[in-house]
Amino acid sequence: MTDAGTAVDARYLEIAAREQAHMMPVFARYPVAFARGSGTRLWDTAGNEYLDFLGGLAVVSLGHAHPEVAAAIADQAATLLHVSNYFSNVVAGELAERIDDLLGGDGRVFLANSGAEANECAIKLARKHGQLHGGAERYHVLAAYRSFHGRTLMTLAATGQPEKHEAFQPLPPGFRHVSFADIDELAAAMDDRVCAVILEAVQGEGGVWPAPDGYLEAVRALCDEREVLLIMDEVQTGLGRTGKWFGFEHAGIRPDIVTLAKALGNGMPIGACWARADVAAAFVPGDHGSTFGGQPLASRAALTVLDVMAREGVVDRAVAAGARLGGLLAELPQVASVRGRGLLLGAELVEGIDARVVSARCLANGLVINAVTPTALRFAPPLLVSDAEIDAAVAILADVFVAVASEGVS
Repeated sequence: MTDAGTAVDARYLEIAAREQAHMMPVFARYPVAFARGSGTRLWDTAGNEYLDFLGGLAVVSLGHAHPEVAAAIADQAATLLHVSNYFSNVVAGELAERIDDLLGGDGRVFLANSGAEANECAIKLARKHGQLHGGAERYHVLAAYRSFHGRTLMTLAATGQPEKHEAFQPLPPGFRHVSFADIDELAAAMDDRVCAVILEAVQGEGGVWPAPDGYLEAVRALCDEREVLLIMDEVQTGLGRTGKWFGFEHAGIRPDIVTLAKALGNGMPIGACWARADVAAAFVPGDHGSTFGGQPLASRAALTVLDVMAREGVVDRAVAAGARLGGLLAELPQVASVRGRGLLLGAELVEGIDARVVSARCLANGLVINAVTPTALRFAPPLLVSDAEIDAAVAILADVFVAVASEGVS
């Protein structure tokens, strides 16, 4: 690694000034602008090299600028970019079939542009299904505290982080939150107005908290008993990230609705909502849509991503690489514990160390991670990360811990 971030270059200053002058101030950016990437590596505008162990927030699971994905996008861009959804195209249906096959078949897929849109579709579908089968009041959705499901008004209301709600009240009604992994609290909240429960197999943005053994199985049984739909938000955990194709598979259950995004396009914006065929039948033409949903460019990228993932065995690779990364992190004296599944890991730091200080210092030393909470670091590198890259990343982190301690920074 070069000494990344030791000096702010003129090109970065120009980029930052332009953004400040013309873009809405909704992101708190680090003082770095990336110019190119390859695999697990990134280079900034000054030519400094970084190891990317955040993966664009679990998006670039095949690494940056994967040659097969790039070639497919270029070919499709020169063939057909877009037609309206008044017409079929030659790619979207094939992608829907592939997603349905991965989820066990006998389902239907809506293609969107993001995880929030996929979750929006899931909630709308669950509400309509609930009202068709349980009356006008059966539109309530249960979600978990610490969850994250998106930033549209509907998905923000579903998100279990009240501090994110306050600036945008009143939010859409019909959402209630319970403690994650507390089946008794969930059962007590599940009255006859509830149409669905939405959960993550691992709460990514909430701090990388995996569902404990037995919890999702109990939720599935409770939903069956009370005829409530189970929505699994697999936006961050889906497509190999946890060491299974989907995070819920660790529990051996089958949801009624599943949402995907992030890794599906390896950087191309795309999302998907899958539902059992009988549930999806609640929608009729005109109930939902998206101008760009299922357009050929994003669909072709996603098909290629799934091809490469299958060929490269990303599920097994996530298991092995996650075990190596988690084991090395656990050996660091500044790490109190490691949690997560596969290559979605959170390292809880010992008391007195500020994860935000550590992540900023890691960036300056050529390692991209983030402080998912003030006390925990998140790791979500590409699923094709090598052992050597894992070793190098942990070595950078170890050096940063020493430097932070020597400077008395906490």
